[in-house]
Amino acid sequence: MAAQLIDTDPSLAHEHAQAAVKRAGRIAVVRETAAITAYANEDFALALRELRTYRRISGKDDQIALLVDSERGVGRPDRALEAGRAVDRSALPPAVRAELAIAMSGARLDLGEPERALSELDIPELDPDRAFEWSPALFAARATVLEELGRDEEAAQWRRRAVVAAEALDAAAGVAESEEIFVEDIAPEDAVSEDIAPEDVAPDDVAPEDVAPEDAAPEDAAPEDAAPQDIAPEHAAREDAAAPDAGGAADSGGEPAADSARPDTADGAR
Repeated sequence: MAAQLIDTDPSLAHEHAQAAVKRAGRIAVVRETAAITAYANEDFALALRELRTYRRISGKDDQIALLVDSERGVGRPDRALEAGRAVDRSALPPAVRAELAIAMSGARLDLGEPERALSELDIPELDPDRAFEWSPALFAARATVLEELGRDEEAAQWRRRAVVAAEALDAAAGVAESEEIFVEDIAPEDAVSEDIAPEDVAPDDVAPEDVAPEDAAPEDAAPEDAAPQDIAPEHAAREDAAAPDAGGAADSGGEPAADSARPDTADGAR
């Protein structure tokens, strides 16, 4: 119930989470949910307490970014950086590593260290030519830091990349996670006319959204967890794109450029 309400009514979601804690406080996911709902309600002190309990019970660091950002929320950026440095980043999933970089960058900004905030975002997951689930927030965080440094032209470029990445991911919503979507322009004269019979359309002209996921061949599925989407550099992703292929990433033209309430920008919880 808390998960269903977190976006529409975070206060009620937190009430459900707290009720669950009273009944099953030794279950890791219950404490994790309580932490997330507390964070969504900006009760950062409670979020910290629940996150530490969750970490102790589960032995996992998958909510480390939320813990770092909660430390920022209670006004302790130094402690936030300390907590972030204490984990082995190489052992974290890419999405968690990206979220942690955003939170650490925000802590550096809190301390008035924009140059070091920028360096916190220099991670392998910062790929301007591919769109992963973490890309929009990571690109936006970089734009925020560049604005702090007075590099407005670069900041605007990263803002555009964040929008394009988000639109590419939205366009691919509903596609199997293991599939890869190539997004490219189709000139008007190349578009298939509505009065052409289906049998006259070549397989290459069929858009991915017209093909049911179960019709895709097994060899088209890639084993990787993240499903990046190709993003075009100067315009939004379009639905009349090309067919899915295996791989996990897609190209975009462009110059080098996160289930819960997670830190989305370098400003995070201030």
